[in-house]
Amino acid sequence: MYIETVPNRGATPAILLREGKRQGKKVIKTTILNLTHWPSDVVEGLRRLLAGDTLVSLDDVFSVAESTPHGHVETVLGMIRQLGLDTMIASQPSRQRDLIVALVAARLIEPCSKLATSRVWLDSTLAREMKVEDADVDELYAALDWLLARQKKIERKLAKRHLKSGGLALYDVSSSSYEGHTCPLVAFGHNRDGDKDLPCIVYGVMTNADGCPVSVQVYPGNTADPATVADQVDKLRKDFQLEHIVLVGDRGMLTSARIKALRDYPQLSWISALRSEAIRRLVETGAIQMSLFDQQNLAEISSPDFPGERLVVCFNPALAEERRRKRDELLAATEAALKRIQAEVKRRKKKPLLKQEIALKVGKVIGRHKVAKHFKPTIEDGRFEWARDTAGIEREQALDGIYVIRTSEPNERLSAPDAVRRYKSLSLVERAFRTLKGMDLRVRPIYLHDPNHVRAHIFLCMLAYYVEWHMRQKLAPLIFDDEELSEDRQRRDPVAPAQPSDSAKRKKTTRQTPDGFMIHSFHTLLIILAKRCRNRCRTISAKGEHYFERITDLTPEQSNIFKLLGLFPVR
Repeated sequence: MYIETVPNRGATPAILLREGKRQGKKVIKTTILNLTHWPSDVVEGLRRLLAGDTLVSLDDVFSVAESTPHGHVETVLGMIRQLGLDTMIASQPSRQRDLIVALVAARLIEPCSKLATSRVWLDSTLAREMKVEDADVDELYAALDWLLARQKKIERKLAKRHLKSGGLALYDVSSSSYEGHTCPLVAFGHNRDGDKDLPCIVYGVMTNADGCPVSVQVYPGNTADPATVADQVDKLRKDFQLEHIVLVGDRGMLTSARIKALRDYPQLSWISALRSEAIRRLVETGAIQMSLFDQQNLAEISSPDFPGERLVVCFNPALAEERRRKRDELLAATEAALKRIQAEVKRRKKKPLLKQEIALKVGKVIGRHKVAKHFKPTIEDGRFEWARDTAGIEREQALDGIYVIRTSEPNERLSAPDAVRRYKSLSLVERAFRTLKGMDLRVRPIYLHDPNHVRAHIFLCMLAYYVEWHMRQKLAPLIFDDEELSEDRQRRDPVAPAQPSDSAKRKKTTRQTPDGFMIHSFHTLLIILAKRCRNRCRTISAKGEHYFERITDLTPEQSNIFKLLGLFPVR
């Protein structure tokens, strides 16, 4: 018997099991079975068996002993080396540098506590690639101490690469909750995580004009934003030694008092914004009038209250309408709560509520939506009335949609529209905070007791964001980022609401690239890469067992990711 493949006039060839017999000079073929619909591997096995080969089970001669996720490790470590971050951490290889590089990569791959990291990185090829399989949590804490001692040197290298004389330095502050009370840095302050019952720590991040991080500094949780500015000025002047730099900070940080101190440093310019109280004074004195916006949505003015400063007044009608709508909703919500209290007061006839009791109830609700200033309550024993402060509401409405950018940069170096654009670029630092606190890096929860370990942990997270920031720039075609955003910021109307580009709209609509690849988040791209595994395979022969390693072949999607990152995977 034998197997024969018979052509079938352009259709699928027929695969037949036949028996041949010779009758005289002729060979008579008899078809025993049609194998056309059999799986090809089964047909091949039968063919070899008929040819006299000895067949054995695949499991008896070959098996995959271990399969470890590798692709995400390969890309993150490849990016770290491509950026030269490992040599910025320390120019010479060492055990401490390997531990820190592994910790930075682990923050991107599987962010967790240091103790958990010492376990989790064994479940991928990360620990093996960096030769730190034997590291325990105590050694990781020692590596954090080593990193903190090198922070200034590393930040100087980052600043030399990403900050330039005459350029921008964006700076903003955030805070994160702390789980416990044992760290000296921990204090109750403005918790931006919204956890009012938890203490926090404060940290400020400095980036270049594109949002690439270069520096971070940690402060006690009760530190006010303006109190951190002096340290950043010292960094720019002394540590980074920049001849001229423009510091951009929000209105809550670069206050008038801080700006007054900045005037002592002529090589340092700044861009910030006025608070609502200062804007109100400009409106009341006539320096700002709505007629300024008859032909355009921004105008440059000057005021004796702000000597040596340029003031750029902007009016955004869409923002004005949104603020009016929100104010009306908050006023209505507060009035609904006050009406319930009023009804309760009227019901209490036999035992009227005392003035103090009513005041406590009113106090709990009137400031909940931050509109207490717009109400005039009247409280007596057994009586509660209120009225809106119409004049105060009208004064606030007059400022709706108006904001004022202030800067010390002269017009020949910075136009009025560009001053607005540069101030709005602070959103890039806010994006850094969202990434640090989000699922990508998870800077919190923070349990570390030693303040130096807390500082090193925050710095480590910043270095991880540095790697992610560069990866995002290259992977922009595959993630839901607007690829044209940086260019649009330079040419679009600085006051009008930002609009997504056509390419960003297509991404959201089709969820695919023009090449047919799916659009992902940064996190899911790492999950796809993790499917590329390092496999430890076993073969059995007459000479015994043999082991070898084989890395999973790249899928088209993984190949595209490696191509965009400029990495060349090693088989």
